[in-house]
Amino acid sequence: SDIEKKNKDGNYLFAIMVDDRLESLLKRLLDEAEFLSDYGIRSLSRSHKDNPYVFGYQGSNYSIQYEPGESSSSMFGGNSNWRGPIWLPLNYLIINSLRKYYTYYGDKYTYEFPARSGNKLNLKQIANQLTLRLLKIFERNDTGKFQYHASDQSCWSEDHFKEHHLFYEFFHGDTGQGLGASHQTGWTALIVNLLLEMDED
Repeated sequence: SDIEKKNKDGNYLFAIMVDDRLESLLKRLLDEAEFLSDYGIRSLSRSHKDNPYVFGYQGSNYSIQYEPGESSSSMFGGNSNWRGPIWLPLNYLIINSLRKYYTYYGDKYTYEFPARSGNKLNLKQIANQLTLRLLKIFERNDTGKFQYHASDQSCWSEDHFKEHHLFYEFFHGDTGQGLGASHQTGWTALIVNLLLEMDED
């Protein structure tokens, strides 16, 4: 933390992830082979698809593997999957934090977005780019469907329903397909807050 140093605007920073720690985190968070999806930040790195994380405890091994969609396990009722999908509350907290870091650091630091692309952005610009990726979930794709309905052939393609947005509980980590409860208008409606908070530059 930089709780003893003011920035040029007289602000202090009280945070765990500063300087080199923040850079190390962002290298993985902004990597499309890991957390960064075309539709936001995944809840678990895609690298664990082929290389599950294994934890040994009291003689037993427990593993966690990347699952971008519905859970393949009946654990927690079978519909609680934080092992790969995109969740709006998680993305909101990340984007909000990046904006707060920017108020302290300003343009002092830039990071590659996406990782290894050579394209350097400041923290506010990264927050804006993440918001735009999340917004793609709610936009029409090349086939004219909302992305969250891209693989759904249900009644949502009928004239009576096709103009109405749904706020799904979470979204597929690779395709943006809406999953879980389809009327999660609490946390998924945070997309509106993100748009309102987005800075044009």
